Amino acid sequence: MGFKNIFISLLFPSLGWLCCFTCFPLQLSLRHSFGYDCRKRANLQLLDSNMVLYVAGNQLILLNLKTKEQTYLRSSSGRGIGVIGVHPQKTYFTVAEKGVFPKIIIYEYPSLRPYRILQDGTDLAYACVDFNCDGTLLASVGGNPDHTLTIWNWKEEQPLLRTKAFSQEVFKVTFNPEDDEQLTTSGSGHIKFWEMALTFTGLKLQGSLGRFGKTATNDIEGYMELPDGKIWDFETIDTADTIDETGLLEIEPINELQVDKNVRLFSMIKMNEIGNNFWLSQDSNGAIWKLDLSFSNITQDPECLFSFHSGAIEALAVSPLTYLMATTGLDCSVRLYDFASKTPLVQMKFKQGGTALAWVPRRVSNGGAQITAGFEDGVVRILELYDPEGLTSFVGRKRVSDADIRLKQVFKPHTSPVTALAYDRDGEVLATGSKDQTVFFFEVERGYKPIGYITTPGPVCQLTWSTASHPESTLLIICENGYVLEAPFPTIKEEEEDHDVVSYEIKDMCIKCFHFSSIKSKILRLIEIAKRKKQKELKEKEKEERRKSLEAQMGEDGEKELQGEEEEEEEPLPEIFIPLTPCHILCGFYSGPGKFWVSLGGYDSGFLYHCEFPPYDKSSDITEKKDEPFDFRLLEDTEDNPITTITFSINQEMMFCGMQNGAIRVYILNKNDPSLTNMEDYWHFSMHDNNYGCIKAISTSFDDRFLVTAGADSNIFVFNIFSEFELKKVMKAKVPSPRFGIETEPIPEDIEDPKAYSIENARRKREHDKLMKEGEEIKAEKRERIKALRNQLQKLLQMNVELPKHMQFKRTDFDLDSKIRAEIDRKTANKIQRVEKELAWEKEKHHLGLMKLQNRFRDSLESDTIVVHAIQSEHKISSYRLVKPSKYSKSKRPSQSERRASKFERFETEGTGRKDSQRDTGGSISVPEESIIEKGKKFRPKTLSEIMVESQIEKTRKLILKAERAQLKIQQRKKEWEEMYKSKPDDDYEDPKDVQAIKEAQLYMGDFNLKTAPDYKIPEHMRVNAAKKEEELGYLDSMAYAKKMHMNKCIVSLRDLKVAVIEEIQCLVQELKNIQSTLHVSKHIPIPQIPQIYPEEVPEKRFQYDEETLLAFKRQQMKNQAETAPRVEQAVSAGSAGSFLRLSSGKDGDLTTSDSLSRSSKASVFNLDIPKFMEFERTDPTEVELEIMKRDEIKHLYMQQYLINRIKELIVTFDAELRLLRHQKLKLDTQMKLSDLHHVTLFQEMLLLKNFEKQENILQERVNSLDKEEQDMQWKINETLKEMEEKKNEVAKVQDQEKALYAGFQAALGENNKFANFLMKVLKKRIKRVKKKKVEGDADEDEESDDSSEEESSLESDADESGSEDDVFDDSICPTNCDKGLFELALQLREKRLDIEEALVEEKKMIDNLRKEYDTLSKKVKIVATNLNMAEEALEAYQREKQQRLNELLVVIPLKLHQIEYVVFGEIPSDLSGTLVFSNHSLGRLQERIVQLHEENSQQQKLNKDCRERRKQLIREKREMAKTIQKMEETVSQLMVSKFGRVINLEALQTLSVNTTLEELKIKKLRKELSNAKEMKMWEEKIAQVRWELMMKTKEHTKKLHQMNDLCTEKKKLDSQLNILQNQQGNAFQGPRKADTVAREKVTELIQVQAERILALKEEVALLRKKGGLVLPPIHSPRENE
Repeated sequence: MGFKNIFISLLFPSLGWLCCFTCFPLQLSLRHSFGYDCRKRANLQLLDSNMVLYVAGNQLILLNLKTKEQTYLRSSSGRGIGVIGVHPQKTYFTVAEKGVFPKIIIYEYPSLRPYRILQDGTDLAYACVDFNCDGTLLASVGGNPDHTLTIWNWKEEQPLLRTKAFSQEVFKVTFNPEDDEQLTTSGSGHIKFWEMALTFTGLKLQGSLGRFGKTATNDIEGYMELPDGKIWDFETIDTADTIDETGLLEIEPINELQVDKNVRLFSMIKMNEIGNNFWLSQDSNGAIWKLDLSFSNITQDPECLFSFHSGAIEALAVSPLTYLMATTGLDCSVRLYDFASKTPLVQMKFKQGGTALAWVPRRVSNGGAQITAGFEDGVVRILELYDPEGLTSFVGRKRVSDADIRLKQVFKPHTSPVTALAYDRDGEVLATGSKDQTVFFFEVERGYKPIGYITTPGPVCQLTWSTASHPESTLLIICENGYVLEAPFPTIKEEEEDHDVVSYEIKDMCIKCFHFSSIKSKILRLIEIAKRKKQKELKEKEKEERRKSLEAQMGEDGEKELQGEEEEEEEPLPEIFIPLTPCHILCGFYSGPGKFWVSLGGYDSGFLYHCEFPPYDKSSDITEKKDEPFDFRLLEDTEDNPITTITFSINQEMMFCGMQNGAIRVYILNKNDPSLTNMEDYWHFSMHDNNYGCIKAISTSFDDRFLVTAGADSNIFVFNIFSEFELKKVMKAKVPSPRFGIETEPIPEDIEDPKAYSIENARRKREHDKLMKEGEEIKAEKRERIKALRNQLQKLLQMNVELPKHMQFKRTDFDLDSKIRAEIDRKTANKIQRVEKELAWEKEKHHLGLMKLQNRFRDSLESDTIVVHAIQSEHKISSYRLVKPSKYSKSKRPSQSERRASKFERFETEGTGRKDSQRDTGGSISVPEESIIEKGKKFRPKTLSEIMVESQIEKTRKLILKAERAQLKIQQRKKEWEEMYKSKPDDDYEDPKDVQAIKEAQLYMGDFNLKTAPDYKIPEHMRVNAAKKEEELGYLDSMAYAKKMHMNKCIVSLRDLKVAVIEEIQCLVQELKNIQSTLHVSKHIPIPQIPQIYPEEVPEKRFQYDEETLLAFKRQQMKNQAETAPRVEQAVSAGSAGSFLRLSSGKDGDLTTSDSLSRSSKASVFNLDIPKFMEFERTDPTEVELEIMKRDEIKHLYMQQYLINRIKELIVTFDAELRLLRHQKLKLDTQMKLSDLHHVTLFQEMLLLKNFEKQENILQERVNSLDKEEQDMQWKINETLKEMEEKKNEVAKVQDQEKALYAGFQAALGENNKFANFLMKVLKKRIKRVKKKKVEGDADEDEESDDSSEEESSLESDADESGSEDDVFDDSICPTNCDKGLFELALQLREKRLDIEEALVEEKKMIDNLRKEYDTLSKKVKIVATNLNMAEEALEAYQREKQQRLNELLVVIPLKLHQIEYVVFGEIPSDLSGTLVFSNHSLGRLQERIVQLHEENSQQQKLNKDCRERRKQLIREKREMAKTIQKMEETVSQLMVSKFGRVINLEALQTLSVNTTLEELKIKKLRKELSNAKEMKMWEEKIAQVRWELMMKTKEHTKKLHQMNDLCTEKKKLDSQLNILQNQQGNAFQGPRKADTVAREKVTELIQVQAERILALKEEVALLRKKGGLVLPPIHSPRENE
């Protein structure tokens, strides 16, 4: 029965495996997935608020976020899933698969049943899919090689449009959310915009490629379409201009959210939670995050929902005792899982990625609590797992997780990634293999003491110890390049310290080697031979059967016919082929002593090869030998899909294989069958990704109940292995309990530096350092000898200087050979020049880098940190590291007090200033003119007319001045009266102080609500906005900056004081040394140590260096490189930096005394080095000399003590200054921390206010517009009222005119006039007049007018009474004996009366119109006031909401325990919502204010009583004063009548003066006569002058006429001579002409003169061009002089 080729692909929602019909009882089911392919694009989709969807290899996983339960859907093709998508309504989701002509399957949700299947959309795999907004269309893009874009009508399973999207990979496709006929695709180096266009051939997809312009072409991973169809387009981008030619523009984001460190967000989807703005984010570093993007004061922190491995998982290990497994990968983490309960336990992060894992066996760790991990930097770490519940519990400790892990031991055996770890079967030795071609052995029982290492011919990929069935413990070492080694158990030495051994290398180990040689071509040849042999046998058998049948039918003719058939020629057999480069060995395992199986990749894939080690031969070269396997097993369908890892069940009956394409294959073996004789039946199913999901590790649990796999696609799968009759039950792994005292053990220091020395390199480095030390000692001895020779040379040179000059040698006489020195100098210069040229590029590169760093980090600093140390104590003070002020402190908005002056104010100020300046300048200019006129007047006598004018002016001036004084006095008196009347208070007058006090009381007194109250009303002056808060923030920053800057200046001053103190101490110490040089040693006082300047005290000198500094730095670098361990190396580098800085700072700090010290030291050396033959014998001192020496000694002792005290005083004073400033700095630090907290609060408030600003501005603008409208209407109402009052006043004036008219006419009539009634009737008669303007309705308006006076009504009644008599009398004829003058007067006054009546009617009409307008405006004002109240209420509600949001902000207030009074049973309650933070000072003030208010109340009552009494007294005095004033007015009137005869106006009498106009005309007349006389005199002088000029012109003209006469006479003479010459023409040409000769001589002479003149001018020009040249008179030629 062969079942190896019989497979059926079934789709089980719960299991979903590709099953093989076999007879063995094996069933695998997926239990859980611990991985997540976080680097797969769009691998996170949301179905509902709790269910997410992602792809894991060949599985589609539906994860419930609440219950953490997983549901699995397997790929129908078995070739993997390309991409997934979700319908907009969340009722369907699509799975686009991979494979040959893959399908798109659309599932229903939540039933998970297939709904539609789309076919023939691409060749191999789908890259991206997307639904349109309403979910009717589906867009898909294929991957390599076709990249086909297809638009599907997915419900009909029909493609609508299809085209090639691009020639390179496409990452994303989306529909335009506003237009379903537009799409966008992006990918590798492109973005493309598509539109469904209707052409003459039908509906087509037309694409337009996006242009990048000057920007370099990049891969487009994502984009966002705006509603108008644009991509990445914001308003700032449209209006922005780039600064440089790169075309890049940096835009400041509106909001930012820092998720966490080392987070790389790859994609985001929005969660459908009403009222929240939560997003799920895919982190390409292995996590799924939940983000709150509301950006408010209650925004939640980012929450990591799940954490996974990022990238390939390199190794996996399973516990030998329980259901625990550990994994590691290049994401630098080691993670532990409980795969029985489907729970991740704990993870630990490192600096380097993990590459190998091994669980420590039970013989080493009884509880199975230790894990060995290898990393890519060659480090091996021993990790210990324990349950934190078993630790000793302390108060305050919180339980974090079910398990914890700690570092137990760390060592570094390799320099390249560790690829394999293996414990021997007894757990005594640990073997580690690496890509550095070494295998290291460690003794486990002695704390992993190194035993040694062996070298391998290639990188190690696997280590396997022999099992207990082998007689000896051996190690199988598999190398990648085709070598397999077998190493015996290493010899463990006793306790010996082998310090003399240079290396850990084991050279005497007997290692067997197998160099694999390819036999695949031979196998294929044998298979072909067997195949042909079988075919030949079949043909022979068939031929024999044919022969027998022919013989039976035809006899001998049949045999002849068969012999006539020609035999076919056989094709040649396949040639033997051996690849030049050995194929990689992927995995292997022992089959017996000296035998093993291996699986290879590349050309040799498709088989398992059985090999055997050849006997050990020490003399053979393993690189030249070639070994072949002795057996093989054919593996079906593995020609391009080799086995990468193999593991066995405990009973060795099942072999689990991990394939390169992510599939799992299970073979059923016979018991005790290491030769693998039965490998025909197997299970094969795909789990990991078929393209990049190579299985890195596969292992079974300790009891064979579970199988776990880890792949390069970041996925970890756990399977159940059970028989059909085994029941399921809930299981959970047991985490080992912690060892006793584990919490007190120190954690070993980890090796984090990837360049740290390995164990072997450290030992070699130690030996190298030992040799270098010996060499340095020899060099030091040589240097000492050279130094001694140099000192001897210096002594000789000094002795030579002291000799007389005629006996001294030259300095060159001491040189052995001058050529040697010159040659050395030349070579040194050449080397320096060559090195400078070689390092020119590096120098420029580092210089540019330094400039960039300086511009980026140093130029932005206002001041760096300066740390000043005390001299005697350990106190120190540091300055603030300040950056330049921020934008908030710079951009201060103008407040009301700093507002710009208005146009009118500027005009007034500029106008007055201009007038003043003009007045000043005019005065200054007119002063000299007046002085000139006065000077002229002094020398010119006055005329009689001038004297008369001046006397008249003086007389008039005095009269005017007298009248002006009287007028001024009257005006002053009126002004005093007006001021007095103005100062008179009204009857309802209130004191302004009282009004202000009442206003303040209304504002600040009463029952006010808290800000947290729902009905709290924000006062106008307490309302804030973003601008005010930003200004407040800037003010806080500027204040903090100013305080820090002031403190920095103080600290710098203190540093400068320390430098000055050190310089003074150096001088004092030098002076003290000079004094002690004259004293006896027994009388010396210890010299205080000179303080030093620390490097952090002068940080600016870190950037100052010289040649000596660079040489010291180079020596220190060489010293650092010579250190053994990296930790020592770091310490030495830190120390070198300190000594380097101290050297430079000490050098710079001693600038003032370095010269003197050097001179004194040289002098002292010189005194010590004087040879003995230079010393003279001293004589005994005399008594006088002894006395002088004694006095000098006393003086020096006093000076010594004084200098010591002075040094101590300087030190103590400086330390006191530092402590005082340090105390101030601590106070300032507290203030700065509080200001930082306040800054955070203000910044949060500013962000919140900016969110409210837009709507608040809209509401405020509406309120302002309504308020302005109301004010305008109120102003119009006031203006209307004013006009009405004015019109009423005019009406009253017109009525007064009418009354005056009647009164005047009555007075003109006199008494007892018999025609009085007639004339009065004539005056009152109403007549019709022709009006200039037609006015309608005047009579009606007159009748409707309500404002007529009583007199008017009486006059009208009289007119009505007399109206009946209009027909009786005739007003056109004057009666007999009636005065015609009175009759004419009556007619005239009647016309005036009619005019007055018409004006009165017009005014009343205007008053009515104004009243109507007033009523209309009043109604509008009420409507606007109502709207304004509503707008103010809306604004107030919005302000209240804003205040409530501000109240929700958290404010940090530091309090001490004694400041908290709200306690319950001696403890602070958990709920502090009802508490209030209040200062004791304010509380005391409130209590004092209560007492003050009681006192003020009693005082106000008393004051009120006094004021009432005072008011009564003032009323009485007012009445008495009124009576007195009335009496005085009567007395004045009586006196005027008695003196003047009537009451007159005293003001007019006092201001009576001369007629100023007449006097001014007289003065003007006199001045005009004087000016006319002057003008006549002037014109007479001009006439005389013109007459004189006319006479001179006449004389000149006469002279010209005489000259003209002479010329005419001469012309006549010349004409006569010319006639004579013409007659003699024949004789003129017989000889040389004399005229020509004379002319030639003149021209020659003229040329010579001009040449001489040119030379003279050139000399003069040259002389003038010279600096400082003398200017001589012009040079004349001799001819000119003549």
